[in-house]
Amino acid sequence: MIAVGLDGFSRGWVAVTVDGDRRSISFHTDITDALSRPFDRAGIDIPIGMTDDGERDCDLLARARLRPHNSRVFTGARRWLWQQFDDPDLANAEAVRCGQSRVSRQLWHLGKKIMEVDAFVRANATRDIREVHPELVFLRLNRGEPLPRKKSEEGDALRRRLLKQSGFREIDRWLTQMRIGTGAKRDDVLDACAVALAAREPCGSVPEAASRDAYGLPMQVWF
Repeated sequence: MIAVGLDGFSRGWVAVTVDGDRRSISFHTDITDALSRPFDRAGIDIPIGMTDDGERDCDLLARARLRPHNSRVFTGARRWLWQQFDDPDLANAEAVRCGQSRVSRQLWHLGKKIMEVDAFVRANATRDIREVHPELVFLRLNRGEPLPRKKSEEGDALRRRLLKQSGFREIDRWLTQMRIGTGAKRDDVLDACAVALAAREPCGSVPEAASRDAYGLPMQVWF
């Protein structure tokens, strides 16, 4: 069973591969390169499957699980936002005109990667590629106890400890020697590891049965 976990960063994608007891990390400029090697299942920390109004039950259910940190789940991804607009203010003005919610600046800046993954998944419909939220994975690893903010010293240390307990013995070296110079941040590496764990052995999803968007893509978050 070869599982891959992907997390995006400014220059591309962090890919963590779990192949039996082996774990490896690599950095890629695009999603096609990141998933060019054979795999059985891949997880990606990015929305897969979108509605025209940005409302997805899986987002609401994921936010409910992460309370009181429900803001860790970004909501409102819509294809037309990035297909029709280059300016977030104009996109939000159109959303309001249509009676829809605005998109946050954080989600807006993920637009290029969201559309990149959308095109790839639609072109590779027979491959097992799932949406994973790393914070749901870390919540599971921490036995349901909410975690401190991932960019805090305490949150970073706890996530590293949970990953080491899950077999990522090289995580400290990955965060220093392997990461430096790539443009990826510490939390990008930690998140990719968590996503890889869910890709290797999914323990649940929200919702349990996926609804599908207009292109047949599942709107379901695994952990």
